[in-house]
Amino acid sequence: MKIGFIGLGNMASAMIGGMLDTGTFTPAQIIGSAKTQATADRAAERFGIAAGTDNTETAGQADVLILAVKPVFLPEVISEIKNVVDESKLVISIAAGRSIRWLEQEFGKTLRIIRCMPNTPAMVGEGCTCICLKEEDDKNIFRQDEELAKKIMNSFGKASILPERLMDAFIGVAGSAPAYVFMFIEAMADAAVLAGMPRAQAYEFAAQTVMGSAKMVLETGQHPGALKDMVCSPAGTTIEAVRVLEEKGMRAAVIDAVKACVDKSRNL
Repeated sequence: MKIGFIGLGNMASAMIGGMLDTGTFTPAQIIGSAKTQATADRAAERFGIAAGTDNTETAGQADVLILAVKPVFLPEVISEIKNVVDESKLVISIAAGRSIRWLEQEFGKTLRIIRCMPNTPAMVGEGCTCICLKEEDDKNIFRQDEELAKKIMNSFGKASILPERLMDAFIGVAGSAPAYVFMFIEAMADAAVLAGMPRAQAYEFAAQTVMGSAKMVLETGQHPGALKDMVCSPAGTTIEAVRVLEEKGMRAAVIDAVKACVDKSRNL
């Protein structure tokens, strides 16, 4: 099986790195194309895959074709490759704001298409990905495509099936969300530096705390509010910090930020 990537930028690199690190796929199974030879060369050197600048060649050779370009470039790419893409291939798009119906209209034919949205923690094997499926008449093909998409996406994290109508909400809460978390880690570290801690230690402590807290939510199954209450001793340091965060409108700011992200995705 050949998995072809059109686009070898940050997201594609995160996916390829995860796929190879887990041993789910080998470099010989992955091919790719990029807009510039320099980008293709970097991917080839880093991952040991075959990479070039010919999108048509990548699309023609691939059994699974992953469209990993920015939404604005999709019409141009699809126009270039549509003559070599048919129902023998599974097409996976990771572009925001481009529905399965839109993709089929651009290709001008009925295809096996799945939309996915991974996030950048895929680079360290902790990606969060939603998989949006197309309605298929042939349930056997439908099931095979679903399992193949899960195999690819689970190779670098956790993947879940989601109705396409919720894709924009997923982008707000997971697809774009690593950026919010990085900002939170950076802000906590800055505060620790202000209190006299060396910056390297501040980043390590802040990042480990975020990772451990997230793991508690996932593994205990308890409500985040209940876990927060466990840390807040009466008249203690934690509840004082929580008071300030509430006073500064942390929750409202996060909700507004995610809503803005969702709205932007819907309007792409």
